[in-house]
Amino acid sequence: MTQAISIEAYFDLNIPLIDVRTPLEYAQGHVPGAYNLPIFSNEERVQVGTTYKQQSREAAILLGFDLAGPKWSGFIKEALVLAPEKRIVVHCWRGGMRSGAMAWALGLYGFEVYTIAGGYKSYRRWALAQFEKPWKLNVLGGLTGSGKTKILYALQNMDEQIIDLEDLAQHQGSAFGTMNKLKQPTQEQFENNFAWALQKQEPAHTIWVEDESLTIGRRVIPNAFWKNMRNTNLIKLQVSDEVRVSTLVEEYGKLDPEFLIDCTTRVRKRLGPQQTDHAIAAINEGRMADFIRLLLVYYDKTYQRGVQKRSPEKIFPVACQGSIASMAQHLKTFAGTLPV
Repeated sequence: MTQAISIEAYFDLNIPLIDVRTPLEYAQGHVPGAYNLPIFSNEERVQVGTTYKQQSREAAILLGFDLAGPKWSGFIKEALVLAPEKRIVVHCWRGGMRSGAMAWALGLYGFEVYTIAGGYKSYRRWALAQFEKPWKLNVLGGLTGSGKTKILYALQNMDEQIIDLEDLAQHQGSAFGTMNKLKQPTQEQFENNFAWALQKQEPAHTIWVEDESLTIGRRVIPNAFWKNMRNTNLIKLQVSDEVRVSTLVEEYGKLDPEFLIDCTTRVRKRLGPQQTDHAIAAINEGRMADFIRLLLVYYDKTYQRGVQKRSPEKIFPVACQGSIASMAQHLKTFAGTLPV
């Protein structure tokens, strides 16, 4: 049995989704959680497309069957591993021949098959529409080293809704943001993952997010959502410099010194030649606290410029001290007193 369903209906099914597009298409952007079971390789898709343009639709279909013919047994075996109960969802780029062919083969074998009407394009339309919604937000701000991310997850442990933008972007939003290990998704996949995270939230309740610039590394926050962030209340953490330095020494002290030097060199113009030289010397000599103090001059100026672009009446400073859990509890209570 084969049935076409909307992307919204897929969310309620809780069964495996297979994406039959090429590995290259899948890598560029895919529905979170989808498995890639490509009918054509990257090169084969080019061959089929060229045949379609230069010869005819019929010639392209015949070539497609020639290329995919020996693979069908393998496709069915892989689908059985993914969906042993033989219930599965299939999609391609726009719900065309590739998903139709896979659905036909699996249905013939006895699978209960659903296809996404409009294919991956329908997910992209749905994803981009999520950012236009008037989400209720609490934006958690504060200078670098204030512990915003830890507080965010402490709030989640108190049943508050959160979106961790830096985790979605796989970047911590600074010159050192990759932490020498993170690899950013494509912009398309960042948006896909972001929208997927949003659809798990309850629209009637507030979502906590960290204050970010428009870009996180090389990824860009969708404009409508970012404007929402900029126009809502900013709860600005006030944490002592000693605590901030201690937090960042613990975090950055684990990183490769060569990575730190390379990142520091890249912000030389903004940090200043003398400050940069002193910072690199501190890294080489293992004086991490001195390095962090020099770095905070750059970080703090950058953050303050961003805060100055906000409406002063929507900035609410909060002095924070004590454990992360106690700060989170205080912020949760404080947020409840703010004007909507």
